[in-house]
Amino acid sequence: MSADSWTAPCSAALLFIFGCTAISSAAPTASENAGPARITVMYDAFGKSAGMQRDWGYAALVEYGGKRILFDTGNNPDILAQNTKAKNIDLSTVDFVVMSHRHGDHMGGLTYVLKVNPHVKIYAPKEGFGVYGADLPSTFYRKDASLPVEQRYYDGTPPEIMRLDQPGPPLTSSSSTGILRLLPTSP
Repeated sequence: MSADSWTAPCSAALLFIFGCTAISSAAPTASENAGPARITVMYDAFGKSAGMQRDWGYAALVEYGGKRILFDTGNNPDILAQNTKAKNIDLSTVDFVVMSHRHGDHMGGLTYVLKVNPHVKIYAPKEGFGVYGADLPSTFYRKDASLPVEQRYYDGTPPEIMRLDQPGPPLTSSSSTGILRLLPTSP
């Protein structure tokens, strides 16, 4: 996937996050003075962070305007749990979750998020497609040996087949809003 092909969807998702933050924080609260805006990567296939397990997928904690927003949840709930612990982040205090799109490598950690924060609001786009549980050969993306090791997926040595986990609980959509909501699951 080229940078151009994901720039527009990611930009739209970030605008959505900031829009939701503005709407949901109309009245000032004490937590608005909690600190500067920041984004903490929680799940990715490259980087140098000690204690973080790399895997195909993405998740980031966005802290802005006194809100804590989880953007995507990665591919695997166990890896998200481990990385959350390594970063010393408490997902039980997340205000809401925004899903960029319905691929398992961005929604796979939802089961962990719902375990620690069962009533969190989740926003996701309405889509008529999605890769759920599919596997991808690592040849589907371009590898660039000229990049520093920490900027290459899996430090430049990806697995031959990347396993994409299931995206978590079932979803339903509202045709009037275009937003997905989670369906209750049986215990």
